[in-house]
Amino acid sequence: MSKLILTSEVTGLGSAGDVVDVKNGYARNYLIPQGFAVSWSRGGEKQIEQIKAARAARELATLEDAQALKAKLEESPIKLTVKAGREGRLFGSVKTADVASAVEAAGLGSIDKQTIELASAVKSTGRYEATVRLREDVVAALQLDVVAAK
Repeated sequence: MSKLILTSEVTGLGSAGDVVDVKNGYARNYLIPQGFAVSWSRGGEKQIEQIKAARAARELATLEDAQALKAKLEESPIKLTVKAGREGRLFGSVKTADVASAVEAAGLGSIDKQTIELASAVKSTGRYEATVRLREDVVAALQLDVVAAK
């Protein structure tokens, strides 16, 4: 078993700043290469505090603000205009940063791209779902309409 410090949220495992025990192969082959975690060490305690402070700064200040933003995000789909071929296949794919900038362009406020999780890879036009963790206890379900640029 490997002891790791998570640097970003991993579904089913924990949030940024958490210290977790995982199997060696999962740590070596997935978490560390993807940048989701770093090896735990005595000096890592300071890093945990920095990660938690950054997460607290990104988190919305109050529960009421988070629930108000959740209601705004869920009431209408977010439109993403992307370059696509004739059959609707995208040139590349939609990333969480694209979703964050589309939410900001729609005038719904700014959200951190690290709090967004896409349900599936977005590689063609259509409707998709994403989740946004606004606070530890508030998660918004986002509808994405991916359309081809004219």
